[in-house]
Amino acid sequence: MGFFTRTRETAPCVVTISHKFEELSAHVKFTNGAVINPGDSVLVHGSEIMAPYGEVVSEERTATITRASGLEQLWTRATGDLEFIELCEFSFSEEVFA
Repeated sequence: MGFFTRTRETAPCVVTISHKFEELSAHVKFTNGAVINPGDSVLVHGSEIMAPYGEVVSEERTATITRASGLEQLWTRATGDLEFIELCEFSFSEEVFA
């Protein structure tokens, strides 16, 4: 990995979609042990996966991982905490604004 260059790799994965009352989620697990680092992006290939209500669906897919450059990783680590703090400052209210 270069300090200024991005790299790409292809990895097999399993996509699990849960569409239940108690859980609405989507997870990607790389079956080759690939690990995602700060700043990396993942593109899962294939058509949309739809899970009927009340079910959990898993499908094997292929994903392209675009690895962040060293500089992007440093920037993501440095600014990630600031973005989290910004989220914490946001509050929810039942009040409707006109």
